[in-house]
Amino acid sequence: MKYFLYLFLYLYIYTGFFESLYAQNLQLEIKAEKQLSEDFIDSLQTTLIFKNYISLEKEVDSLLPKFERLGFIDSELKTIIRKNDSVYQAQFFLGNRWKVIKIYYSQEDFSINELELIASDVTATYFILAISQTEVALETLNRFKTEDGKSFAKLNLTNITKTDNKTLSAYLNLKGGSMRTIDNIVIKGYDQFPISYLRYYAGIKKGNTFNQKKVIEQNDLLNNLGFVNTVKPPEALFRKDSTSIYFYLKKRNNNLFDGILGFTTNEETQKLEFNGYLNLELNNNLNYGEQLLVNYKADGREQLNFRVRAIMPYLFTSPLGISVELKIFKRDSTFITTDQQVRVSYQVNPTSNFYIGYKTYESSDLTDAIIAGSAVKDYNSKYLLIGAAYKKLQARSFFPVKTFIGLDSEIGNRETSDSKEQQFRINGNISHIFNLNSRNSIYLENNTSVLSSETYLTNELFRFGGINSIRGFSENSIDASLFSVLNTEYRYLLGNTTYIHSIIDLAYFENQTLNLTEELYSFGLGLGLQTEAGIFKLNIANGVSTMQNFKFSNTKIHISLSSRF
Repeated sequence: MKYFLYLFLYLYIYTGFFESLYAQNLQLEIKAEKQLSEDFIDSLQTTLIFKNYISLEKEVDSLLPKFERLGFIDSELKTIIRKNDSVYQAQFFLGNRWKVIKIYYSQEDFSINELELIASDVTATYFILAISQTEVALETLNRFKTEDGKSFAKLNLTNITKTDNKTLSAYLNLKGGSMRTIDNIVIKGYDQFPISYLRYYAGIKKGNTFNQKKVIEQNDLLNNLGFVNTVKPPEALFRKDSTSIYFYLKKRNNNLFDGILGFTTNEETQKLEFNGYLNLELNNNLNYGEQLLVNYKADGREQLNFRVRAIMPYLFTSPLGISVELKIFKRDSTFITTDQQVRVSYQVNPTSNFYIGYKTYESSDLTDAIIAGSAVKDYNSKYLLIGAAYKKLQARSFFPVKTFIGLDSEIGNRETSDSKEQQFRINGNISHIFNLNSRNSIYLENNTSVLSSETYLTNELFRFGGINSIRGFSENSIDASLFSVLNTEYRYLLGNTTYIHSIIDLAYFENQTLNLTEELYSFGLGLGLQTEAGIFKLNIANGVSTMQNFKFSNTKIHISLSSRF
């Protein structure tokens, strides 16, 4: 019995001793034949406290490459000695410290312009770098070659010699630098994907120089289309004489519906009146990337808006696309205006396009009586359309468009029963998101429209106000011959499905029919929420003007729910 008791006590003491031994942290001291300052040791970015000897030894081995990058190319580890139970000392020989390296190169491999991006002292045969910058500079040059299509390019320095006690010299060699181009493009998972989007929207073409970074960026562009998801990153298959790129795509339903419709009976006419709104957007149901948009909005009596638009991009696998559009606007019993247009667009590159087209307006005065000097008249207008747009996307579900610049112009004539006038219309739209970090961003948008004419009619003026214009004012409640609206938002992302934002909108407008000039302001808050039904948006804003002070009763609530199916 005593034997087992002694054995138990022995094992307990033995185990406790070694547990305390291994639990004790080890400290590393770094020494050399010359005094090392604390700043120098800090610059090594090394760890000096360890849980065990193995991790300490690995850290010591990692110091030699760090010394070499600092110019101590003759450095070597002499020994590691144990000073006591918890302190180890690594003793190094550093030797001379070289400051710069003169690197000779061939202009067949690198241009002077490329080298000037990494070095300030460049000649036709060599360039000079600080030793500490050499590794980063070579990585940059290697990236240049990769982006040029030389996917297997490798750089190395040979014949390294000591010129003097401050300068080294070496030759820069480039290996595996054969050019790679995209020879085949393969779509996996979505066989009916409209292939023109690869060529003109994403800029992926056979014969292009292969650039892995660019291919990944182009894959992200496809993911922003809306009607397709990228299942995984693209892959490249390199054969001896060809390069194939594989894209893994999956079709996504991208139709949109939102709206509320109601109806009432007019007590005066006993006729049925519809009110509310409807927004229907059908995208890529035929696998051509086509779009059909139907929009209806009415408040029962004051205003009625109807819009239908069809877009067919990349006709016959070309960069040309066509769109047709019909709009009808009716204001109570005052007037009704119909405009029709057709556009032919050309995709210049993945971010830019321009278009030409033809547009007509037809407006009718609905008032029964003829009023002398009335600013509402029957008229017909015909215009030539010219415009261009630039759009840059980003990989954010709530805010996919980072930058947008659009310019539309209309040149033509307006005819009434007693006159014919030349007119010019122009509309500019610019928006940009400044991403401060992953959660915070600032959104700015400006929309400016100008109508130039000798005389003006109320039923040909621009109409603005509402959730897509200056918030805090009723929808299309403001008539203008010139207006400019600045929308600003500070956005904070609460999570992947929710964000809040401020509303500060400014506007200036002119109405030549009333000889009116005014400034408008609105302030408020907004909320965006991703739900199972779609994206819910709530904006609360109050609008004021230079002629109207703040009133709480003027607060407008704008609500929208967009559902994808």
